Amino acid sequence: MRVNETNVKVRYQETDQMGVVYHANYLVWFEIGRTSLIEDLGFNYADMEESGIVSPVVDVNIHYKKPVRYGQRATVKTWVQSYDGIRVTYAYEILTPEGEIAVTGESKHVCVKKDSFKPVSLRRTFPDWHEAYLTALGDA
Repeated sequence: MRVNETNVKVRYQETDQMGVVYHANYLVWFEIGRTSLIEDLGFNYADMEESGIVSPVVDVNIHYKKPVRYGQRATVKTWVQSYDGIRVTYAYEILTPEGEIAVTGESKHVCVKKDSFKPVSLRRTFPDWHEAYLTALGDA
């Protein structure tokens, strides 16, 4: 299994009155990690979107364990948890500066045509991307 690690510095605007990262900002960090993983695999969303395909989130789960605070650096770990040729589930761990798990989660995505939102097979539309996901999972 291939795991991407991305560091994020907590900015003031990402925190609440207690100086703790506001809960919805972790979803933004998930996206940062997911985009970085995809780039590590040799691809990017812009190329996919230019061909008329988008990959919306269809489900997301997040579990809060410990706070991350203003001025700290967090590590976002991201990997492909499951993939079936159309749907992909990414998993995430966000670590505190001490390496403790602050947040875990998953996001599920499906590739669809941008104009109609009809599902498309990544396997057929982007075979190289398909193979990279299988390799990232350790299935290839």
